[in-house]
Amino acid sequence: MVRVGNIRVPLDFDFSQLERYCTDELGIPESSLRSVKLSKKSVDARKKNDVHFNISLDIAAKNEPKLLKRLKNAVSVEKYTYDVPRVKADSRPVIVGFGPAGMFAALVLAKAGARPIVLERGYDVDSRVKVVAAFRSTGKLDTECNIQFGEGGAGTFSDGKLTTGIKDKRIRYVLEKLVEFGAPDEILYMAKPHIGTDRLRETVKQLRIRVTELGGEVRFGARFCGYETKNGHITAAVYTDTEGEHRIDTDSLILATGHSARDVFELLYDRGVDLSQKNFAVGVRIEHLRTDIDKAMYGDYAGHAALKAADYKLVVHLGNGRALYTFCMCPGGEVVAASSEEGRLAVNGMSCFARDAVNSNSALLVNVGSEDYGSDHPLAGMHFQRKLEERAYTAGGGSYSAPVCTVGELMDKKLGEGFGRVAPSYIPAVKKALPDEYLPEFVCESLRLGITEMGRKIKGFDDREAVLTGIESRSSSPVRINRGDDLQSLSVRGLYPCGEGAGYAGGIVSAAVDGMKCAEAVIGKMNGGI
Repeated sequence: MVRVGNIRVPLDFDFSQLERYCTDELGIPESSLRSVKLSKKSVDARKKNDVHFNISLDIAAKNEPKLLKRLKNAVSVEKYTYDVPRVKADSRPVIVGFGPAGMFAALVLAKAGARPIVLERGYDVDSRVKVVAAFRSTGKLDTECNIQFGEGGAGTFSDGKLTTGIKDKRIRYVLEKLVEFGAPDEILYMAKPHIGTDRLRETVKQLRIRVTELGGEVRFGARFCGYETKNGHITAAVYTDTEGEHRIDTDSLILATGHSARDVFELLYDRGVDLSQKNFAVGVRIEHLRTDIDKAMYGDYAGHAALKAADYKLVVHLGNGRALYTFCMCPGGEVVAASSEEGRLAVNGMSCFARDAVNSNSALLVNVGSEDYGSDHPLAGMHFQRKLEERAYTAGGGSYSAPVCTVGELMDKKLGEGFGRVAPSYIPAVKKALPDEYLPEFVCESLRLGITEMGRKIKGFDDREAVLTGIESRSSSPVRINRGDDLQSLSVRGLYPCGEGAGYAGGIVSAAVDGMKCAEAVIGKMNGGI
């Protein structure tokens, strides 16, 4: 297979005519061409008067060595195949959590014949959608099933972004499986792939069905509450459901609980498991009109039928020694209620696949660490997080209303009446409040300095009518569950801290890859490894 990259094509390029492009533009004889496939597609909007696509093509042809020598930007690639050995042991591994890490750990283990048992404290995705909808309409929170907990994890109610900074051969397998289970084909070639929360819900359901077809089991409403050991090795997992407490004999426990399972962090700390602090970030969500962002990013090409809602990624380094950066940008999306604990408020961003909502939003974050926590306690970051969420809950007036203000009000340090062109998308309700009521002073200062700087990079980003909604506090885990090179806990043999909640991933894809790695480690142990 020959991959030809850095091909520039106009926005109105007909992607159904790739074979003709190869013959007419690349000079490959039709008799030599066996197949051509789009392998990468990105928007180049660096020049607003010349927005176009950059693409890469995977070409199978006769005499590929000759083709490699002749074509510029051509490299040879091999199709990646992923396989795992069948397990030889009878013990069934247990996975706690059915987010991206837990799902792909379960898929790999089931494929190997290990018949994994998954414990998920939340509900199946169909029931979860109803619970989340009820919370958004009534403000009554279910602490066991919400935007953080349930089938698919927190990513199920997000934008379903699949961008990642890691380099790993397993990424292709993750993307191909997501497509197999219902994700759009374009995630295999888009430079910034996303599924959208609407498409992701069916995808995670189909993945779960496949796990069960392969002999695995997923138990919903099953809250992990402990484990048993003998001579420092895992011997059982313990959980509760509506019928009481249960135990499962196992010598392999993959802990993929996500960044919001704070009760699990406390349980591990009480059991003496090796934990450490981890930096994370806090801030707000900023909302602009989608059409304004499209115009700022695409110029006169905004609204072109070939272009989806524009995204952006910004970071500015400030005179106060801090940095402000955007995170989890949701074009054509909404700000959603992401709380999971009583009396504590958190928000996140969510988009459907079409990304056609009125507003576009992004987190605006400032990193925080040990110097800000004021303690070297392993859970100090979590306590810091909780404290800010309690303040945000109070600032919003209770009942999970979110504190909001405009950029102009932030800059003036004074609240006004109503909103301008940009209306907040958060439900169930909002209440005017400045971030100073719930965020540390250095974060508020960074917002005031940084939004102005970002306005110099993207026209209109500092629009005084843009809306700020707090608090964005769940960007990543504040705790790391320390593990060795064999991916097992430094404290308990057979315990595999996994994914974003354990501090080893930063998004859907990296979490899924880490889940696969942990599953591979369990398979190796079951087949006679250490």
